Amino acid sequence: MGNQPSHIDHVKQFNLGTVFRLIDEHGPISRISLSKKAELAPASITKITRELVEAHLIHETEFPDVGFRGRPAVGLKLESQGWQFLCIRVNKGSLLFSLRELDSKLVTEDTFDFPKEYSDDFLNHFLVAIDKFFERYQSHVERLTAISITMNAIVDPISGVIYSSPYYDIKDIPLADKIHEKTGVSVFLQHSVTAWTMAESLYGAAKNNSDVLQIVIDDIVGAGVINNGKTLHSNSHSAVEIGHTKVIDSQNSCYCGAKGCLETEIAIPQLIKKAQLLAQEDPTSLLNKYPITVETLCDAILVGDKSALEIVNLVAQRLGFILAVMINIFNPQKILIGSPLCRAKSVLFPLMLNHIQDHVMPRYAKSLIIEETELRNKGTLPAASLVKEALYNGSLLIELMQG
Repeated sequence: MGNQPSHIDHVKQFNLGTVFRLIDEHGPISRISLSKKAELAPASITKITRELVEAHLIHETEFPDVGFRGRPAVGLKLESQGWQFLCIRVNKGSLLFSLRELDSKLVTEDTFDFPKEYSDDFLNHFLVAIDKFFERYQSHVERLTAISITMNAIVDPISGVIYSSPYYDIKDIPLADKIHEKTGVSVFLQHSVTAWTMAESLYGAAKNNSDVLQIVIDDIVGAGVINNGKTLHSNSHSAVEIGHTKVIDSQNSCYCGAKGCLETEIAIPQLIKKAQLLAQEDPTSLLNKYPITVETLCDAILVGDKSALEIVNLVAQRLGFILAVMINIFNPQKILIGSPLCRAKSVLFPLMLNHIQDHVMPRYAKSLIIEETELRNKGTLPAASLVKEALYNGSLLIELMQG
């Protein structure tokens, strides 16, 4: 316990992160306004901002103060240039690298092949890919502060371990520790759905909302929860694993080790297979007109094709009860859906709402709102949100200021 941060250290870290966040969100901002927004004494603001200026994380700048004449006011703004972090998104068969500045501005981006055959030596191939990126873009790299990684897998964000993946045949990979040993910088690893939810809170449809449920239906099925302004499990050993809830007696095995998981029923690849089977049974179905993709499935749903509607009803039914339980617990302001199926949201959302209302507490049913996510399940903004959270809670700032 002797190595644990003291209460005073926690308060310092919290205040540091709060001030940095307010400067990021409102800069340029005067010290007086900063003191009011942070609810900290002017002397505390002076001390904290002096430390941030000395660390070259913020800088002073003049700006016109509305309502006042004379000399411009002196405000504080992020010193993002030169401070960088690397975002890595693990896709099926590829790695997307993005080098970003501290304000999340993109510096450069590239994609590297990362086939399933790399599973046998996953860790070494991953480290080699990082080396290749830095070799290729060494002229762009300045002060690297962190590396942030997101992937569709069962991961432990605290230990930085990948337990299993739906695509790569891997188990218990200590990815974060090995990258930290190689680079010396902080490494963040997070499930893509949790990171996406964090990004929606910072940049998207959940911004300025304190309680939100986000549901993802894609190659995987997952959920993120924003409760009282905080993303649930963003900094814990767990994730909101609704995709690995058993919903049916089935012999369909899931990569989590169980059978009959929600993900094995309504993930997009499984829905395409179901659509193909239904199309064979009904020669008149519009699903037979074109090769079945998620886009053609949605188009068939929108025109009322019987087989296609059977599939979208299955999705709404399977999700309805689980979402009702979550709504009764968290009472969200809205539900966000991130899925290629949102192409047919005019049909999907009302069906989901009907199935939810069959099970949810009546008082909560009246105010339910279902919306599409603003961000898409691609790019590295979700990975950038992990770094942003570490800056806002002060943990990464402490590391940077200590050199």
